Amino acid sequence: MKLFGLAGTQQEPQPKEIMDWKKFFIAFVAAFGFLFLFGFLWYAILMHGAHQEVPALFRTESEFKEHFLWLVLGHIVMAFFLTLLCVRFVPAGGAGPCALLGLLIALVYEGPHLITFAVQPITIKILCGWIVGSLIQFIVAGATIGTIYKSSSPATR
Repeated sequence: MKLFGLAGTQQEPQPKEIMDWKKFFIAFVAAFGFLFLFGFLWYAILMHGAHQEVPALFRTESEFKEHFLWLVLGHIVMAFFLTLLCVRFVPAGGAGPCALLGLLIALVYEGPHLITFAVQPITIKILCGWIVGSLIQFIVAGATIGTIYKSSSPATR
């Protein structure tokens, strides 16, 4: 009896199942670069004033520097898993479909932003900035990944 495709023989992976690791890595690096640069411009520069309105909720400059590697790691995690999701669920790639996936992922992020607003004294300006920022971040990052990872195989289009 064959359960879940396991009958003592190993199946060879089909060509459409093999990931293009070079494209994956390039897409991941591009996504990380965009997420990190946009995050700096949006949250650290454009939203700096809004964050200063509630300084007790944010680290001091010296504390932030001590935790900077955590910020980098967070961006690596976001870029890696966004790239993985795009490659896995939009195997043909393309800017449009991956941007749509990025939008859906960003919408998931909006839930915790709303919850944070309910339980912490952040301002509506911060809430709106976080929501708009994450929408832009994930839509553009998804489109970037989709453009880079776009399949050249007509079978997967």
